[in-house]
Amino acid sequence: MALSICRVTLRPRNIEEIAGFPGPWHLALGVFDGVHGGHREVIRRAVQGARRDGGKAAVVTFDPHPIRVLAPDKAPSRLLASLDHKAQILGSVGVDELFVIRFDKIFAALKAEGFIEMLCRLSPDLRRIAVGEDWRFGAARRGDVAMLERFGQVHGFVVEPVAPVIQAGERISSTRIRQAIRDGNLAAAAEMLGRNYTVTGSVLEGRKLGRTLGFPTANILTADEQLPPDGVWVVCAKVANTWYQGVANLGRRPTVEQPDAPRLLETHLFDFSGDLYGSSLEVEFVRFVRGERKFASLDELREAIGEDVAAARAPAAAE
Repeated sequence: MALSICRVTLRPRNIEEIAGFPGPWHLALGVFDGVHGGHREVIRRAVQGARRDGGKAAVVTFDPHPIRVLAPDKAPSRLLASLDHKAQILGSVGVDELFVIRFDKIFAALKAEGFIEMLCRLSPDLRRIAVGEDWRFGAARRGDVAMLERFGQVHGFVVEPVAPVIQAGERISSTRIRQAIRDGNLAAAAEMLGRNYTVTGSVLEGRKLGRTLGFPTANILTADEQLPPDGVWVVCAKVANTWYQGVANLGRRPTVEQPDAPRLLETHLFDFSGDLYGSSLEVEFVRFVRGERKFASLDELREAIGEDVAAARAPAAAE
């Protein structure tokens, strides 16, 4: 079964490019890793403001994640969305433009007042800034909502502070979502994200072993995104603008590779034929089938893959 989903694809632009676009601007500011339910509420304020008052809704974000510069020892090893993936998600929720500030030690030393003045200089027709109510910015994290509001009174923009979104009695956070994904609890992750969790990656040319076993696969080197536990998964993968169901093995392929082999997402798509080498795929983990195992022979591996394919197809056939 193929699912067709339309999305507007944004191109991440350097923050300096905002000066080349006509306003008025309604900005949502933040890192927005994963664009989860709490982030979406902030972004919704900018989108609604643009639709109601006229102008464009834009997200202003930072790359790399600030914590990787400010406290690398505390930074997560994986994120919930690469920058390009974030742009794709934002395009699906009504954002018109994505502007990116390169976050390095020089920018980290910029005073909070200097950051707001930069935004006002680059986008003189600034009408609205939406942020989380506890968002802090600038050197030593001195900037807050109160400072934004003071500048807004002078420069003519309104500030919309947004309270945290609570789910299951706790604040939705990227940290909670990453842990849910590591635990394999994709349903909890989806509830907090407001969408099914997906990862993106490039298709690499492999040894074509899957083809010789009767199950051609796309070997996907995933981007810098959080992955669920290793094993066999029922998946959906987007090729161009069409989604295909399939089955995937996530892990180090112990039957055919050395123990130190890189972690790889090897995906067999049902009802698809074509060359995917060099393509970028988006993959959704739908359901866990079994843990990754080392088989005694390729014949045993072929038999197990056949069973995995049958298990993956069966629920779809029942629906």
